[in-house]
Amino acid sequence: MSPTSRAPRESEIPPHARGYDGFGGVAGRTAAESTPHWPARERARSGSPNVVVILVDDMGFADIGPFGSEIPTPNLDRIAGDGYRFTNYHTTPLCSPSRAALLTGLNPHRAGYGFVANADPGFPGLRLELADDVHTLPEVLRGAGYATYAVGKWHLVRDANMSPGRTRESWPTQRGFDRYYGSLEGLNSFFHPNQLVADNSAQDVDEYPEDYYLTDDLTDRALSFVKDLRAHDAEKPFFLYFAHVAMHGPLQAKAADIAKHRGRYDQGWDAVRRERFARQIADGLFPEGTRDARNVLGGFDVPAWDSLDAETQERYARYQEVYAAMVTSIDDSLGRLLALLDELGETDDTIVVFTTDNGGTAEGGAEGTRSYFAEFARIREPGWVGDVPHDVDLIGGPRLGVHYPRGWAQASNTPFRFYKGQSFAGGVRVPLLVSWPAGLARQADDDGLRTEFAYVTDLAPTLLDLVGATAPERRRGLPAQPVDGVSVAEVLRDPAADSPHTEQYTEMTGNRGYYRDGWKLLALNPTLLDPASDVGEPRWELYDVRSDPTELHDLAARYPERVAELAQAFDDAAWANTVYPILGNAVGAVRGPGEEHYAAPVRLLPGTPVLERYRSARLVALRDWSAHARIGAYAGEVGVLLAHGDPQAGYALYVEDGDAVLVYNAYGVIERAASPVPHGATGIGVVATVTGPVRWDLALVIGDDVVATISDVPQLVGMAPWTGISIGRDARGPVDPDLRNRRGVFPWTGELRDVTYASGPRSIAPEIEEAIEREYAALTD
Repeated sequence: MSPTSRAPRESEIPPHARGYDGFGGVAGRTAAESTPHWPARERARSGSPNVVVILVDDMGFADIGPFGSEIPTPNLDRIAGDGYRFTNYHTTPLCSPSRAALLTGLNPHRAGYGFVANADPGFPGLRLELADDVHTLPEVLRGAGYATYAVGKWHLVRDANMSPGRTRESWPTQRGFDRYYGSLEGLNSFFHPNQLVADNSAQDVDEYPEDYYLTDDLTDRALSFVKDLRAHDAEKPFFLYFAHVAMHGPLQAKAADIAKHRGRYDQGWDAVRRERFARQIADGLFPEGTRDARNVLGGFDVPAWDSLDAETQERYARYQEVYAAMVTSIDDSLGRLLALLDELGETDDTIVVFTTDNGGTAEGGAEGTRSYFAEFARIREPGWVGDVPHDVDLIGGPRLGVHYPRGWAQASNTPFRFYKGQSFAGGVRVPLLVSWPAGLARQADDDGLRTEFAYVTDLAPTLLDLVGATAPERRRGLPAQPVDGVSVAEVLRDPAADSPHTEQYTEMTGNRGYYRDGWKLLALNPTLLDPASDVGEPRWELYDVRSDPTELHDLAARYPERVAELAQAFDDAAWANTVYPILGNAVGAVRGPGEEHYAAPVRLLPGTPVLERYRSARLVALRDWSAHARIGAYAGEVGVLLAHGDPQAGYALYVEDGDAVLVYNAYGVIERAASPVPHGATGIGVVATVTGPVRWDLALVIGDDVVATISDVPQLVGMAPWTGISIGRDARGPVDPDLRNRRGVFPWTGELRDVTYASGPRSIAPEIEEAIEREYAALTD
């Protein structure tokens, strides 16, 4: 030791010193008198596997190869071949509740999601935002030393909270993800997304590339996250939550993928369902003697394929070709991810989970649609546009929003009955694949089939069990809510193991059920079949799903005591999980009192990013409104002054060849009104006046003068316009595709001082408004 140095000694920090609390070293006045201390970094356990959860939207039980589909899915086949197929896995009937349950392990109402995040009913089980005392799977994994990434559909943020200035407490990066890229919405366009969010900010995109496709974009970003991590840290495990926007409508696919399936569905939905069911039986997914539940629906039946005329069959087959092409794109996405894991040498050390949020959807109705947002506003007024006819060759492309008829949803849900939104198996029994070659290697005599009951709340505790992570007891200083799910890891390891999950309630919009040890009590919302009935008086049906997995033999009359027992169990679970009050179909029509400001006047200055979709829609929905652009003295400038919408619906105001042009896109039917712009004019606008139930007259205004009109057009309601307001160009999806082809986004070449929107009071019968709000919320799940 040198004569000028001294050995470190115990710290003698005076009482008035600040900032040293928790310091584990010694602090003196000089370095010679001090000992540094570095807190231990949280690192994952040695050998911790990566975790990849792939969640698909609105995909039924039978839509992939491992569960009987004719659609080639080689990458999903690979996962099934390496791992396990759960044939008795259940989820919730709608998407936000399923996502909340998957990511928290809580029953959906306890997590706050008794419905989709497109309402605000004002009850504990319907907060539609994550609470402060709820841990999420990524939060726990990040605390255990994982990098955490999310891409795709989120839908755990109320639509009223998607805009700047609103709370972000339920956004992905506030709930445990290091990085996020995707759509906060419940659905989106695959060619022209209305808004994409990176981490905590909306992306300021004017125009997507010509070859853009959302699934490819999401996949590119997921791969980029993993590559970026490995460039900086070769050992840190990662959690990737890949929540596809597909298969939610509107159905859109790449032309090359659609071509792969051309003609595949000319045989129709009856033949496809028969063939899928035969493959399921042959592959052991169900025991011999299981009966197909085709068309045992009571009010939701579909016609026999052979009863349709040739033109209808062609159009219906085209819808399903697009759906199959979207399944292909999902499988290709998985293939790209597996290829990266192979390249990194990490495939064996990665847990891969593949499932879907609910069963196939009947939202296409009996006939399907080529005008998605018009059809699903569910307007019953005379003269409403409904399904707008379009060329069959446009089906699946960027100009249309389409959905298939419910006959294809029946094929999707083979062999079950009913659909998304309902508590019968067609709505809640979905495929689940789990693979981990290094940690869950199958024995030679194990076929990988798992027939034990499992529920969506089990995924988070199972994954935490497999990786050896434990959730903290507190979150943000509050006692953390205990999870409802249980680990089914032992079921994965041992084909003879019994399921630890023996009871489970379900409820969604008045559809309800209760499962206990192979018995299932079920009831549709009674108002579905009789609008005059009471939502609080369920008509219970009872099934022994061990011998009757397709729920065909109602045993309620034979076992009334079991019905009473399980009905009481449902009531007890409902109170224990904040299910009550059950609002039924009215749940989607309720909005909190804080949303009136969305219709307040707004002045948009040059350079304002595209206004968020929900805020934009509230300025014009079901009311008189006006939008006025102030410009420098007109001297021949051209371009778009304002635009609101995309190819599926909207309006725009632009100047071209000396004329001001108002274009109105009524769900794919385009009308224009034009008038010359006088030299020196400084104001151009549009005025909309309600003329009857869900109809408008539109006026093109220059200065104070009405110079042209478009009369008696259907209003833009529900989810339309899907893309928000842009000024000075027509950003993202084009309101007028022909103008986009000629001019691109067509930026205004002159001075644009501002655009001001002013809204009148709502002008519609309350019962019509309630119906529109209800259908809007139901469709966005």
